[in-house]
Parts: sequence; structure tokens; C-alpha cells
Amino acid sequence: MLGTCVLCGWTDNCPEKYGEKRTYVEYNLTLHNYCLLMSSGIWQRGEENEGVDGFLIEDIRKEVNRAARLMCNICRKKGASIGCVAPKCKRSYHFPCGLQKECVFQFMEDFRSYCWEHKPVQIFSDKESREPSQCTICLDLVEHLPLYSVLRSPCCKNTWFHRECLQYQALSAGIFFFRCAVCNNKDKFQKEMLRMGIHIPEKDASWELEDNAYQDLLQCYQHCDIRRCLCKNGRDYNKPDSKWEIKRCQSCGSRGTHLACSSIKSWEQNWECVECRSIFAKGKYSKRKKHSLAPSEKMDGTTCLLEEPSPKLPRQSPGSQRNCLLQSPKIICQNNLSPCSLLELPTSNRVAMSLSPLMSNRNCSLRKKHLRMQRKEASNILKELKQQINTKTTRLNINTENIWKSALKGFRQRNFRPTNTIEVKFTNCKNRVKTDSFTGSKHLFFHLLMLHIQNSSLFEGSSAKNLSVDPQALKENLYFEAGKMIAVSLVHGGPSPGFFSKILFDCLVYGPENVKPNLDDVADAGVAQTIKKIKYSESLSSLQSTVRDCYDFLAAAGCLRPITSLRDKDMLVNDLLIHHVIKRIISPLESFRQGLKTLGLLEKMEMHPDAFSSLFCHKPENLSAEALCDLFTIHSSPDVNKVGAADFWMGYLQDVESGESVVTLQDILFFVTGCSSIPPIGFDPEPTIKFLPVHYPIGNRLLNCLELPITRTYENFKNKMEFTIRSTLRGERE
Repeated sequence: MLGTCVLCGWTDNCPEKYGEKRTYVEYNLTLHNYCLLMSSGIWQRGEENEGVDGFLIEDIRKEVNRAARLMCNICRKKGASIGCVAPKCKRSYHFPCGLQKECVFQFMEDFRSYCWEHKPVQIFSDKESREPSQCTICLDLVEHLPLYSVLRSPCCKNTWFHRECLQYQALSAGIFFFRCAVCNNKDKFQKEMLRMGIHIPEKDASWELEDNAYQDLLQCYQHCDIRRCLCKNGRDYNKPDSKWEIKRCQSCGSRGTHLACSSIKSWEQNWECVECRSIFAKGKYSKRKKHSLAPSEKMDGTTCLLEEPSPKLPRQSPGSQRNCLLQSPKIICQNNLSPCSLLELPTSNRVAMSLSPLMSNRNCSLRKKHLRMQRKEASNILKELKQQINTKTTRLNINTENIWKSALKGFRQRNFRPTNTIEVKFTNCKNRVKTDSFTGSKHLFFHLLMLHIQNSSLFEGSSAKNLSVDPQALKENLYFEAGKMIAVSLVHGGPSPGFFSKILFDCLVYGPENVKPNLDDVADAGVAQTIKKIKYSESLSSLQSTVRDCYDFLAAAGCLRPITSLRDKDMLVNDLLIHHVIKRIISPLESFRQGLKTLGLLEKMEMHPDAFSSLFCHKPENLSAEALCDLFTIHSSPDVNKVGAADFWMGYLQDVESGESVVTLQDILFFVTGCSSIPPIGFDPEPTIKFLPVHYPIGNRLLNCLELPITRTYENFKNKMEFTIRSTLRGERE
């Protein structure tokens, strides 16, 4: 009769219990999949596409005829095709009858079957607690008894399951995702469950087979909510790496704006919508960092020499300023390169500043000093790595309007080698910043590239960022490329990243298995809020209630565990943190680490983690008069100090830093080197200053040399500096 299984004689169609029921009209056959697999007298002799999954039709008919002569020891009917494999046991039964009698069917190797007397059992110690606990899957109570319906985890102590719950989970998860719901052990757990008769199908998880199952998670909010949108193509128009790119609110992510509509730059991160700004303004977590502090707030009531002087105080003369500024710059005589007799150099031959008003906060000063020492150590290491760079040149054609696409194309070109000298040419002349040296162009390229990587979909978080999970980026190997670009940037003289979170840096240098995350490391606000609910549960009942409410959340993270006491929440919170901060990004992290191995950078990071932490986890220190004076070595003749040229230079830096000049310290550095900041590796050649009988300052970017005029008065020196630097930079920008 068509519709009745020819092996067991049952018409029931329950795939979870008996496997898929299939009817083959051309052969006049109806079969349960499990009945066929477990039959004792048949084997797969054909290919997968022959007969029924490799079981030949003639073999199936022979097995039906063989079973017709055997009586089931349970229902006492003919057709018992399954026999117990225990020695000397002659029991036979139908598959459905065996399930009812609690026989064990092993869906592995030879597909063995054991009757109710010879079935494998799990051994329980007499010392173990017999009190019931929660099934880790359904959270209902399960008895700690040697029952067919109860199974115990082989890898986690006191972890129990209902057999039915485990079977449903195995059918859903498949062989690739079925594992212990508490510790995520896969091999040991699957081996024991197969022995105890749990069928684990060789297929992908059901949620992976569903079309567009995660489509909603991959969609980002793209709509300009500014009252007066300037985009002619509409509020939903989004063009990445242009002024019409839509930037989302960093706090809620549910409001957006075109860059042009809010007059923000692509690298700016701190845009917030009106609703979020009003909330933070009212709350105690108002972002005070957006407002500059008064001098009294910065220095505990003391006045800083580097702050703009009060209009009520008489302005200091250039001479008095110089006396309190940079007492001993690096000066080398031109005749014998020995220290000049008229200026006393410190022991370290470096610049020393008289900054006593800035020392009121001693701890802050010590931290900054320690950070400088770490950066100096990292700089020396990068200089060692730079020795790999040869003179062969690789040229990159870069479009600043699409920095990532053009950089990716350049790094993936066939002739690109990280050890080659990199030369950068900007192809979009309209928006190009002109520089006299290819060093300036290269530094600008790496600067723009680091800003793009920082704000790309590869990372998540506000200021201190962790890796995100971007499936498309993983598919295109973009995490590797980003790591490679950062390594190449640092060794070739680019800027430091400065946006890594401490947890990300530690995972890179110490390995993810040696890092313990905390709640602050969770970038997703919703996830953090859920973990907080569990962490701050005050009673066992409230904890169990929260766990039940978060069942899907915990199941997705593989963090389901029985909750029998309030102390269990600590381990549960730890598991959640490890999953969402570390395990979730294992694939991107490994790909990113491979990229950082370029030029041997990651190896040096692992050897000197403290030094490189200053480059990856801390933003570069703001350019200061002290830093510039320390950067330049002054080559002068013995008579330079007689006219006060060196004092004029130091006094001018002081005026620029205090805001009493039309140029900035960045302008001065760019005028000389073509770079607006000091790269971690430093400059090659090292910047120098020469006082020569010239009318106006000259910045030689090929030699990083600043030639300064010798003047009689400080006012004349300052006027020449400002006129030349301002005119030069204005001409380049135009």
C-alpha cells in the first residue's frame, strides 16, 4: 500500500522521529529514512545518485523479503528489519517499536542498534547530587537519574539535558554547529551523543540555510534627517567617500546626515543628532570634552605660560618670553660640530623647557613622560624595520575622493612589494594638496588612509575601537588588507593609528585566549544593557527570570547554562563577554593579524607591547613648541648668538603656540617637511635649522632643512616668518 513504509509498516510521517518519509512511485516504494539506514541486512552499494541515496532498489526489495520472515519482539508483527548487535542477542524489531521500547540506534559508522537490555548507558557516580536541575536547553527541571530520557554532558560537570531536547537541537544545528550548550565543546560532546543514539545530520545549520536570514542585520540607516537637506538627489542618496556620504549618529545610530548638510569632515566621529545632544546635555554624562576648559580648570588655578595671556596683563617682551621658554636647544657649530661655547647644552643634548606652571598635575606629567619614552622606543624599532626598504620604487596613483578604493587597487597590484620605496601621485588635481617632496605626498596619503580605516565598517566603537564583523569584508579579505596597510604605513613613515581599544591590542599581541574582557569593551549598547541585567540581578528568582527572557540571546551566543545559584551569573556574564568581545571576531582578528605581520611588524609588537601600545591605543600628542624645538638641530656659526637668532626662533615658537601668530605649529612643520605631524618613525633626514644671510626663510623639503634669516630685531624676524610661511601655504592650496 503506497504511503506505508515497506520496512516498518507504519504510515506516520514524523521526520524528527523516523526521518524523512519518501515515496517513489516508479518503484512503488515508501520508506522512512531511519528505517532504511538502521536495517541490518542492507548496505550502500551504489553511488549517491543511484537508487535511494546509494541503496539499490533490488537490495531494498531483498531486505523487505528478509524482514518479512522476522517477527518483532515488541509488537509481535512481521517485518522486523533491525536486530540487536550484542553477541548472542537474537531480538529483532521495527524502528518505531524500538524507539518506544527505548532501544538505542547509533547513527555512525556501521549504524548499529542495541535492544533495551544491551543498550549503552552513562555511568553515574554515587557521590553526585541527585537533586534535579535545569535542562540547559529548555530550562525545565531534569532528574539526575540513569534514565533513557536523560543525558548528561561528557565535558561539563552537573550539566544535564532531556534526550528529546538534544535531538531537536542536533537536527537544527547539524554536524557543524552541534556542541555543548555550556562550554561549546564539539568533538567530545558529539562523540558521546552519537554513542547514546542522538542523530546528528551531516548538513549545515537550519539558520544558515535560510535565504537572507541575516539581511536585516546588514542594513544600515541611510537617511538625512537634517531640517534643510542640501542634496539634490534626495535625503536617501548616499555616496561613500564624498560630501554626500551619510553619517549616522554615534550615540543612537537611528538618525543621519550628509556630511555637507552638517558641514562635517569624513574623518570626524563625534556627530550626534539633536535628540541625543539634548539627552546628554540634561544628564550627568554630558560630553564636557567638547568645551574648552578655562585656564583655572586646567591648571588648578595657576596660569600657564603656554596659554593665551590675559588682556588685563601687560604683554611680555620677546626677550622675557625667551628667558622662560626653551633654555637650551640643540645647536651644533658649523666649524667643528661641537657644542657652541655661548649656549650651554644639557647632558642629553635635547631641548629642556622651563614649564613649572605645567607641573601642577604631577601624575599627568609623569604619564606623558612615560608615553614619550614608549613612543621613542617604538620609533627606534620602526627604524630597524625600515632597513628592509630598498631603493626600488612602487608608484601608487591615489584619488583622494575615493582613498580606500585606489589604495586597495595599489596594494593589490602585481608589482607591489612592501619592501619597495613607495611613491604617491594624486590623480585628482583639483583637490590635490601640492607638496615639493614625495615624502609629503606619501605622508598625506597615509594620513587620509588611516582616517578612512578608522571610520570604516571594519571597526566598531566610538573612540577606542574593536574589530567588527562584516561578512562582505571577510569574503573580500579586507581585514587582511587593512592590517597590511597599517603595517606598511608605520614602517614607511605614516602616522600611528591611535584608535585601537586596549582589548583589541591585547588580543593582537597576547592572543585572544589570554585576554579577559569587561563590560566596557562591548561596543553594542543593546548587548551591553542585556549583560548588565544579568550581572546586576540581586536574587536567584530575578536572575532565572532574566535568563528566560534572554533565552534567544543566550542561545545565539552559545551561553546557555543551568542557573542553580546566584553565583552562576558571574560565569554566565564572563561567557557572554568572551563571546561578544572576542569569539565573535575571531575570524576578522586572525585575518587582521596576518596583515599586521607584513614587514615583521606584529612580531615586534609581541616583543615590545608597551612601546607599540603608545602608537595603537593613544592618539598622537598635540604638536607643541617643545616638540618642534626638540625635533630640529640647529647648525650655526659661533657668531649666531651674538645677534640672538636662536633666541628669536625659540621666542617665535612660543608666540605661535600661545596664539599670537597668524600661522600654526603645524604650518611651520609643513613648510619645512611637507608633513603636518611628526610620524612615529621620525623624519629622514632629521630636520635641521641653518641661520644664513638670506632675506626670507626657505623650507627645503628634500633635506628637511629650514634656512632662517639673520635679523637685528625680533619683530623683523617674526614678520618675515609669518609672511613667507603664510604666502607659501596659501599658494600651494590655491
